Amino acid sequence: MGKQDNNRKDFAKWIRSANKKGWSPGTSTNYSFIENPEKNTIVISKSGIDKSYFEASDFMEIDRKGNPTEEYKDISSSAETKIHCELYDLFPSTNYILHSHSKPSTLISHLKKADKKITFAGYEVLKGLPSITTHDTSIDLPIFENSQDMDAFRLVIRNNQKSLAINGFLMEKHGLYAWGDSFLDAKRHLEILEFLLDCELTLLLKK
Repeated sequence: MGKQDNNRKDFAKWIRSANKKGWSPGTSTNYSFIENPEKNTIVISKSGIDKSYFEASDFMEIDRKGNPTEEYKDISSSAETKIHCELYDLFPSTNYILHSHSKPSTLISHLKKADKKITFAGYEVLKGLPSITTHDTSIDLPIFENSQDMDAFRLVIRNNQKSLAINGFLMEKHGLYAWGDSFLDAKRHLEILEFLLDCELTLLLKK
């Protein structure tokens, strides 16, 4: 078994574990990574796959514009493929993109939609996010209006690039995107942001 097969198998195993956390109800969420930079392609999850059964064979390859490669020309990738393409274009060091549909990310993105962001302050785990070295700080996680028009949403991401320095954003009543230069980076960013969203939702519901 080659390195490529191991990468896909390991990633698929994590996707199944994320499903067990309630982060991908139904066939929701999508994931991608750069397997071989020299090929100039993206490996991404196929559309409509139940993540509790996700396997390495449920990945496919697309070009940097989001079109399936020849081997996968009759298969559809995630409806949000263009989001992945845009993030890889904007942040060239990125190699993994993760997406979740957890209850906290879905609810807070709606409750805070008027603010267009959720602010986290004073949490120790903030130090696990890019360029943060102390808990004594605050960050804003942007909230973007959900859209089925991926070309329009891609433009929203591009126009708000400066607000994405913490490697994440929310789509209203939809979920969380997080990314990183490595799988462990992306996983850490997603887990920290999910934890913070859960904390803030708990506080909001107590008010």
